[in-house]
Amino acid sequence: MSAPIARVETGQDPYKWLENRDAPEVLEYLRAENAYLEEQLADQAQLRESLFQEIKGRIRETDLSLPSPWGPWLYYQRTTAGDEYPRHYRCPRPADGSFNVDENQEQLLLDPNELAAGGFLSLGAFSVSQDHCKLAYSLDTQGDEIYQLFVKDLSTGAVTALPFDDCDGSMTWANDSSTLFFGELDDTHRPHKIYRHRLGDKERTEVYHDPDGRYFVHCYRTSSERQLVILSNSKTTSEAWVLSADEPEGNWLCLAPRQDDHEYYPDHGLLDDEWSWLIRSNQAGINFALYQAPGCTPQREHWNELIGHSDSVMLEDISLNADAVTLSLREAGLPIIEVRPSTGAPYRLQLPDAAYSLHVHNTLEFDSPVIRLRYEALNRPAQIRQLNLSDGKQEVLKETPVEGPFDADAYESRRIWATADDGSQVPISLVGRRERFGKPAPLYLYGYGAYGHSLDPWFSHARLSLLDRGFIFAIAHVRGGGDLGEAWYRAGKLEHKPNTFSDFIACAEKLITDGYTEPARLAVSGGSAGGLLIGAVLNLRPDLFGAAIAEVPFVDVLNTMLNADLPLTVTEYDEWGDPNQPEVHARIKAYAPYENVGSQPYPAILAVAGYNDSRVQYWEAAKWVAKLRAQKTDDNLLLLKTEFGAGHGGMSGRYQALKDVALEYAFVLKVFDKTTR
Repeated sequence: MSAPIARVETGQDPYKWLENRDAPEVLEYLRAENAYLEEQLADQAQLRESLFQEIKGRIRETDLSLPSPWGPWLYYQRTTAGDEYPRHYRCPRPADGSFNVDENQEQLLLDPNELAAGGFLSLGAFSVSQDHCKLAYSLDTQGDEIYQLFVKDLSTGAVTALPFDDCDGSMTWANDSSTLFFGELDDTHRPHKIYRHRLGDKERTEVYHDPDGRYFVHCYRTSSERQLVILSNSKTTSEAWVLSADEPEGNWLCLAPRQDDHEYYPDHGLLDDEWSWLIRSNQAGINFALYQAPGCTPQREHWNELIGHSDSVMLEDISLNADAVTLSLREAGLPIIEVRPSTGAPYRLQLPDAAYSLHVHNTLEFDSPVIRLRYEALNRPAQIRQLNLSDGKQEVLKETPVEGPFDADAYESRRIWATADDGSQVPISLVGRRERFGKPAPLYLYGYGAYGHSLDPWFSHARLSLLDRGFIFAIAHVRGGGDLGEAWYRAGKLEHKPNTFSDFIACAEKLITDGYTEPARLAVSGGSAGGLLIGAVLNLRPDLFGAAIAEVPFVDVLNTMLNADLPLTVTEYDEWGDPNQPEVHARIKAYAPYENVGSQPYPAILAVAGYNDSRVQYWEAAKWVAKLRAQKTDDNLLLLKTEFGAGHGGMSGRYQALKDVALEYAFVLKVFDKTTR
């Protein structure tokens, strides 16, 4: 079977016809591309199955999550071999304070396996009412991130479907355990309204609407569980409205009217035995400071600085409970946890690895003297650690098991630095088997670089299948991400976006120059905005790479950003710019992957799209591949896979996700012709 050839139309966008969703000729073309992929990878079928079984064999398929105590119950999940999704349970809380589950008294709250019935399923909200008698949950059954809302009576098992459409999946309880707040999507898939609904009523009441297309709206409960917050935020500005959770029909109060480039994020808790608002704000500097306001007068004129702005340390988040304020910081590219107990001196946590991922996993109940942290490294499986807030003592409560032979010490983790074009130092995290370092090896380089998102090192059961075949895995912490703080993010957005691409190229060159790999055996990968990164660097330096994977890639940037009717376009202006302005149009056009496909050789490429994806439309990958197929001058593999039953996050079940990973790994192994250990 020869590669499908997409028809070319006249005009500025020759493959625009592929945007005609559900048109017979479009479906025929996408299915032909899927068939071509299967034919080209047919010789890898046994390897794909071996990889799938290998990866699955490392995962404990039947397991119990670490139970979370709340009120009279322990809440937890169970995974069972053969099931795609975990089941949700609770059991009475032991009087001895332990987390021991009594299976004889456990209650099944929700079984997504039954609800999925073999199809796509994404669980949005999972929220138990304050009286523990009702469960509010939301389901996406298409992958388009439009949710149906449900309430389950936990005493009778009766389920009520709420009669509201176009919901964003959020569900927040008031303290009366009868009133819910939920969000609605507008025509561009933006959460733009918050409604109040009292169970038993037929109607809903609009309590907030933001007509500005740049702003997303959502509602949440504060740490104290005494207040509700409606937060409306764009990429650069936010505004918060608050209400007592005891008075769901009361009047909402604005903490600080929106002001361009002022972001602030409130929480509510105890400070010096007084109920107070704690507000993380960038009004004094881009790395944020922390402010306190009285619970009764939280407006901006009453904010008092608690922790000042630092040029070198980013205040990423705060966590509150009755015994401490826990700060999530970022310094020198690493996450730091600093605890400020209600009594005693502040302290920072000490950790065993040079590069790692660390965040507050669960603050538990507001009055808890402990919180839980999630810690992992490239060569260390994720651990849930219990932190005693008063003295900083850590205890590992659970480590994600790796079934079969596994020795963390057999793998070495490193952090090196590449020098960008302007002299900036760009961190690279690496992991591989110890014996693989010191000579060129096949290498899998991952990147993202957008929205201030940090790619902290993470452990992967699946990745071991590459490492044990001699690969090195690396992460390029390029500008546009938040890995080195807010300034690092801003240096890779808007007019500075090309820094993201040149940083990634500098990382690839560093890995080659230092002898970690060579171009023919360097595979690169990224998804969504990371797919834009991959598409851009392939146009700029195709000679640097041997293979590329682009998952739900945002490659048709210019045309998407010119179409304000598409989901997310207007709110994305703060990230990419508004191409209706001539200088911005020229800037985006200069790097947009689809626009800049050239008549040149490209490495082997695998692109993956989700047909129901509401964030990056399926046609972006399809148009990009069609243009590449028409213009590239080599005979390297070029494959497109469209997942017809998935959205932005890919297939929903855990086994299907593993099969997708096995496909991608088999593709890279085929290109590198290295299929055995």
